[in-house]
Amino acid sequence: MSLSTVIVDDEQLARDELAYLLKGIGEVDVVAQGKNGVEAVNLIREHNPDLVFLDVQMPGLDGFGVIKKLLDRRLPLPKIVFATAFDQYAVKAFEVNAVDYLLKPFDKKRVAQSVQKARAKLDPEAASSDKLETLVRMLESQKPQTSKILLKAAGRLFLVDQKDICFASIEDGIISVATTGPASMEGQSNCRTLEELLDSLDPNLFWRAHRSYLVNINRIKEVVPWFKSSYQLRMDDKKQTEVPVSRAQTKRLRELFGL
Repeated sequence: MSLSTVIVDDEQLARDELAYLLKGIGEVDVVAQGKNGVEAVNLIREHNPDLVFLDVQMPGLDGFGVIKKLLDRRLPLPKIVFATAFDQYAVKAFEVNAVDYLLKPFDKKRVAQSVQKARAKLDPEAASSDKLETLVRMLESQKPQTSKILLKAAGRLFLVDQKDICFASIEDGIISVATTGPASMEGQSNCRTLEELLDSLDPNLFWRAHRSYLVNINRIKEVVPWFKSSYQLRMDDKKQTEVPVSRAQTKRLRELFGL
């Protein structure tokens, strides 16, 4: 039986190398490749692969963040093989909680062993996602939490408190962030997507109100009824910007404020 497989790594050479080694092993069908965590979540949801080779260290949403997203969205977990250039991570924990781990540069024999382990664990009764979920939650709790976000404005780099962020928007691939308070400003985030930015923010504070906007719930000044039972949010920035609420998020808005 051929294993449908997804490779996710932010380095093109690493993806090419792994794909080449897997092709030599046989009975492995690489159905897709991704270069970051956001792509990983989307590809896993789209292809529902048997096996994923997942890089641990990626900018933005890392390998652990990918699994957390899958668990949060209640998507079926494929068999995971972690890939890392460093053995400083909890390698033994990977052995217990994931199918396997691989150290870079990849070794053909070790890659073959990982595929063999994944095949052995494809029996639905052979493994549970509970251990993997426990590992991810543990690692998430140990991550250093920062309340600062880096913004670029007027050729300078500023560190801004999360609580002072009013909202963020994306247009033509550029993320703009508006802040409030004594040092109110508008700057640009170096994140590539709003999902990536949201992953670095407090989930209890920030909400994706629209595919092009995320907002600080505490910085909503007014909920404005709009046409066809939709709403807009008037924010607490200098311009009192009005942010649209997508139809998909209208239910969440009603839940937040008891509308």
